[in-house]
Amino acid sequence: MGFFGVVRDVPRTVRLLAFGSFLNGVVSFTFVYLFLYLTGPRGLGVPQAGLVAGIGGVGLVAGNFTGGWFGDHYGHRRMLLTGALVSGTALAALPLLPVAAMYGVLPLAQYAAGVVRAANSALVAVSVPEGGRRQSFALVRAGGNAAFAVGPPLGALIAARFSYDWLFVADGLGTLLFAGYAAAVLPAHGTAHTRPAHDPGAPGLWRELRARPAVPVLLAAILCVDLVYRQQYSTLPVFLSEHGHGAQFYGWLLSVNGGVILLLELPAAHVLRRRAPLGIVGAGLLLVGLGYAVLIPGAGTLFAITMMASLTAGEILYKTTATAYVADQAPAHAQGRFQSLYAGASISGQVLAPPLGGALYAHAPGLLWPACAVLACGAGVAVLAARRLRGPVRESAPVRAPGRQAQPG
Repeated sequence: MGFFGVVRDVPRTVRLLAFGSFLNGVVSFTFVYLFLYLTGPRGLGVPQAGLVAGIGGVGLVAGNFTGGWFGDHYGHRRMLLTGALVSGTALAALPLLPVAAMYGVLPLAQYAAGVVRAANSALVAVSVPEGGRRQSFALVRAGGNAAFAVGPPLGALIAARFSYDWLFVADGLGTLLFAGYAAAVLPAHGTAHTRPAHDPGAPGLWRELRARPAVPVLLAAILCVDLVYRQQYSTLPVFLSEHGHGAQFYGWLLSVNGGVILLLELPAAHVLRRRAPLGIVGAGLLLVGLGYAVLIPGAGTLFAITMMASLTAGEILYKTTATAYVADQAPAHAQGRFQSLYAGASISGQVLAPPLGGALYAHAPGLLWPACAVLACGAGVAVLAARRLRGPVRESAPVRAPGRQAQPG
């Protein structure tokens, strides 16, 4: 089955959400240039800029971890729209605010963006039946990856032609347009998108997690591996630079990584859809660990390329499969909270990776890559071992044809 055949098997609502993720992602470029904006036009010193950016990152992670609770209680569609409206308004207004106000407004904007991310994942989960979610999550991720290929160059053009202030205005207005698009394509009444899923008589979140012991193991493994995975955006470029590789080589590595993921992740999700998910996730985490282990003996061009190839293969295997697994394991009344836990764990490295990896690299540079390899491989082994844990929901369910299900929108 070709690419378009795979896409046709994904429900219409998910295809619309994937396109919305692309549209929103194209203008979500401010995080790439935030530090430059703070130290440039805003005139902040590096420590103060780091503090502002760090507080914003904490807001983003907090929004991912808690957004699903709001979705379960008030409806995922409502929370996606609310989060997009708050985030868009705050970002568009940011250039007009004094520096002191940024300490409150930026984390608010990032928190709302985290709520949007959690709500978007929950909307995908409730749109597709159990056993058919991997292709759907892969398609939404493809939309986001395609947007990331377009967004940063577009942001650089806006900053060069106009100013950094216009980056925030464009991001804010684009997020508001995304809210309007989502309001138009997601039904306003009578679907799983709009109905609160919370059941006061149902077991609590922690009881549901204890009943599914493989899920907490997976979440802990994802949190650990994200700390390792995101070293490619913090300590890796420093390491490469100190070993004679310029910014152009590093940018090329990231471009190849993004291009391969964009081309192969959706077909891989389709081909592997009948395979037990925890085995695929475990193998993916092991590949991430092996990728960083390649850097232990040296930083030559071949080592760096091999490292990125292993990291890319690992990402293709684990990210979509893990997201779908958590969705398949979640009870209906807690789908949003399960997705929120995964979303928070999968982005935690954005806050934790730079300070922890940077501190280790500064004090013991020779230990960074062995530590990354051990942590990621340990996470992979834990996930593979979790296949033996029993729970109320099977690890793998028969794959249904989601394209033939009744469409929620």
